[in-house]
Amino acid sequence: MSSTEASGSGDIARSLELLWGTGSRPSRGPKPALTLDRIVTAAVALADAEGIAAVSMRRLSTELGTGTMSLYRYVPGKAELLDLMLDRVQGEPLETAAAAEREAAGQDWRAAVDSMAREQLALIRRHPWLLGINRARTVLGPSALRGLEAAVGPLSAMGLSDPEMISVILTVESFVTGTARREFEAAEAVRETGLSDESFWGSQEPYLVRAMESGEFPLLAALSPDTFDAEFDHFEFGLARLIAGFESLVTERRAGK
Repeated sequence: MSSTEASGSGDIARSLELLWGTGSRPSRGPKPALTLDRIVTAAVALADAEGIAAVSMRRLSTELGTGTMSLYRYVPGKAELLDLMLDRVQGEPLETAAAAEREAAGQDWRAAVDSMAREQLALIRRHPWLLGINRARTVLGPSALRGLEAAVGPLSAMGLSDPEMISVILTVESFVTGTARREFEAAEAVRETGLSDESFWGSQEPYLVRAMESGEFPLLAALSPDTFDAEFDHFEFGLARLIAGFESLVTERRAGK
């Protein structure tokens, strides 16, 4: 999925005012029937149901039963609204049971990395539109910083440098995003074509069999029959290997290497 929207692409100063509660409230016209919280909640619900492309000020005004111009009294446009939406959903993992378990784990960084990955995957599954957002330059709001604060606590016990600790977070995030994107794109392919995975790969089987029997691909032909088994959990495998790799580095540092 290519990115169709980008965080931090609007009036950054205005986004920050709205995120941190320093912006002025609407003061003209009749008594406000809306709140910024209600607008952001509706925008997230719309994106969850129909994708981020469906979110527009006009469509949102219809969902809220108000005039489009009324929304502009609260938020300048979709770009700034997107910044608010991102911070809203980034706060969700902080409210989950997994986050409570991570806190209870104290300084066990392994449990923290494990929980971090599972929380992020669950977040994207709830809000798949996140995969279509370029978040390279996210406007940092309260939820984003609280999430980072919660992550840094247990990871500081790893004994790594600060840049390395942030790299651990980025590595986990990249792994999770890749896993979620593959999962989403597979489901999207079935939806768009109406063809199941079994039918899709089954149609290629005669050609693949001939290719394997040709002798041109000896290494592939030697792979076991269950190599591409759909039941194999690549997320669990990859996450365990990531944690093991981090543990190896922590062990080296503690040994003074």
